[in-house]
Amino acid sequence: MELNKARNIIGLRVLNDNVIWLWVKDKSVVVVDPSVYEPVMRYIEENNFHLKAILQTHHHSDHIGGTKSLIKKWPNVKVIASSKEKKRIPFQNVSVEDGEILNILGEEVKIIEVLGHTSSHIAFFLNGENPVLFIGDTLFSGGCGRIFEGTYQQMYSSLERIKSLPNNTLIYCAHEYTKGNILWALNLKPKDQDIKNKLSEVEKKLSLNELTIPFLLDEEMKINLFLRAKNLEEFTFLRANKDLWV
Repeated sequence: MELNKARNIIGLRVLNDNVIWLWVKDKSVVVVDPSVYEPVMRYIEENNFHLKAILQTHHHSDHIGGTKSLIKKWPNVKVIASSKEKKRIPFQNVSVEDGEILNILGEEVKIIEVLGHTSSHIAFFLNGENPVLFIGDTLFSGGCGRIFEGTYQQMYSSLERIKSLPNNTLIYCAHEYTKGNILWALNLKPKDQDIKNKLSEVEKKLSLNELTIPFLLDEEMKINLFLRAKNLEEFTFLRANKDLWV
């Protein structure tokens, strides 16, 4: 388990490459996509935190795997998920829709639907001077989510929505995939200096056993080929190419 503090958000490294985010304010904590139970429970108890809410971006088991046990231990916790996912996330008790605004830990959190990876994927956006986006599996540093249930058009549109957010948005995705994504991008764009610089930065962080995420939207738009795609056709080519890349 690895901890990496950025602002008041803590990353717990679990499984092979998952990252569970804990958003802490005073002694209250919100957990994003708890894939497993034990590390989350231990961290909350060791720090005497009060679990207020669990944010679920989508239904995949490596995002909801620890939620039932957390609910059992903290039965009053709010479990916030898409209203479209009542069957696959049946333990949700706060069902939300695109554009809805919630008050969590005293801050406004906007629900942004980002379809493509699944048919009901949502993100949680905290606006303000230093915006934050919990994006789940829609966008990764240097990459984007595989299209399992949605369409190329849906994923492309979701990325366009993300690009419309403030440039200084700090993005918290759910997997440490950065190095592989950057190596793929360099395979396509071997002379791209921004991508080369990103690889050096990533390798340095990994050598220090640090997380390469979160990442700034402004910087990501320079190195992420999916965000740089000028149209649906280009995006579709890139996604298909990445699916075949080893």
